[in-house]
This record gives sequence, structure tokens and C-alpha cells, in this order.
Amino acid sequence: MTAKIIDGKAIAESIREEVKQNVTERLEQGLPVPGLATVIIGDNPASRVYVRMKHKACQEAGIRSVGHELPATATQDEVESLVKQLNDDPGIHGILVQLPLPAGLDEERVLNTISIQKDVDGFHPINIGRLAQKGREPLFVPATPAGVMVLLEKNGTSLDGAKAVVLGRSNIVGMPVSLLLLRENATVTICHSHTQDIPATLREADVVVAAIGKPGYVRGDWIKPGATVIDVGTNRVEDPAAKRGYRLVGDVNFDEVVKVAGAITPSPGGVGPMTIAMLLRNTLRAARLADARDIG
Repeated sequence: MTAKIIDGKAIAESIREEVKQNVTERLEQGLPVPGLATVIIGDNPASRVYVRMKHKACQEAGIRSVGHELPATATQDEVESLVKQLNDDPGIHGILVQLPLPAGLDEERVLNTISIQKDVDGFHPINIGRLAQKGREPLFVPATPAGVMVLLEKNGTSLDGAKAVVLGRSNIVGMPVSLLLLRENATVTICHSHTQDIPATLREADVVVAAIGKPGYVRGDWIKPGATVIDVGTNRVEDPAAKRGYRLVGDVNFDEVVKVAGAITPSPGGVGPMTIAMLLRNTLRAARLADARDIG
């Protein structure tokens, strides 16, 4: 048995094209161009790469993007003051503060400062709180977890009553994706560094979402035959044979798991492309919410 490969690149590209078409229609109707502002503090190389990719994707989709950079020495008040200025800017519909923040800055305070109507990253405590409550709807869902759910939907994975195991409990992926799976009536187990016998837990799972940050951690004999496996991990491992001296691998031992699972995402090429696509979708949604407020 060889698993079906869930092509995140192709699915993400279709979403980006859909966003682009919707932005074009907005302009034809005389509506404002959706605007995304990014804020990066310090000079974390990975963060800079991510932000450049987001700006490029915005440009391709017809979304206006504005970058703001602050030094690593920026104070809490300086960061929050910039976010407040962006809150008040009617041409900015979404605000993305690139995480992690430099040491000494209070992440929760910064995220709290972002207007909930512009929280396209979905990390505002109110949005997360709504996600965690029955009968409540967040304005925005974090991009990576939202992308995971789209991949499961496009694959035709049935979640109602399914046993889902999420490896990792981070605020960025593990916890939000667990809440999203629960909303689809899956029975969710979260595994973390204190979980006993993770392999035994995984062997019962119909759906596995790996977001633990350990290269090749999930082995083939841990997977229930036919399970759907979503690999969120992107880890750099040394490889002298590679041009850059390293290669990127997921949290799942792909070569083993692909022989057992029913469907699997590659890494890279699975969840990664979905994150930016869902950010674009959230930015378009933010612009539409602003339209509705203007009309109201």
C-alpha cells in the first residue's frame, strides 16, 4: 500500500488564484484594495524570509502590503504605538506581527493591541477564545491550522467521529488545530512532551497532525493503516550532499509512513504553502468585514 500524496502546493495555488480573482472583482466594483501591514522586530533571518514571502504573495494576489521594521532594541511602548497607528489606518485591513518577538517584549500585550477586526493571524486572545467555545465564531482562524483543515477537506477525510491525534500543543499550531478538529466532531487527543507511550496513542488515530518540531519523529509502525497524516513540521537537517549543506524534512518519517498511511502531506510542499494562502484569504476577509462596517 502506498499513501495518496496530498498536494499542498496545488491546493494553495488554487486558493491564491481565487483570492486574486476576488481582489480584481473588488477593484471593478470600486471597493478598496485589501491592505496588509507586517511588523518585524529585530533581525531574525527566518522571520525576514517569511515576511518577504508574504509580501511577494500579496503582490501576486493584488493585495497592497506595507512592511514596518523596528530594531531589536524597540521598547514595548514603541511596538504597541506602531500597532495602534496601523489599527487607525483605514487603508490597512490586516496586521501581522511576525513572531517570535525579541526577548524582553510581552507577546500577549502586543497581540492584544491588534484590533480584532485586523487580526488576520488569528492570535488575538478574543479570536482564540471564540474558537475554543461552542456557539462562538472567531473573526479569523490562524493561517496554518486553517490550512490543515482545508487539506483534510480537500482530501475527503471524514472527521465526524474520527479519532484525531495532534502532536504538539503550541499556541500557533497544536492548540488551534485541536480546537478546529473538535469543531468538526472529531475525538481529539493532544500528545506532548509529558505524554506516555505516544506510539500507542498514534496507532489508534484515524487522523494524525504532527507539529512537534522533531525531524522524522513519527515512524511507520506508529501509524494505523489507512490513516490520514498531516505533517506540519519543517526541520533543517545537515546533509553534505545537498547544495546548501542541509535539507528540509518534516516531523514524519515520510519514507516509512507513506507505505502505511492512506493519505499524507509531504514536507516541504504540504502544509507550508497553505499558510500564506490562508493569510491572503484572511486579509481579503478583513477587507470585506471593513466594507460591511462602512455600509453599516
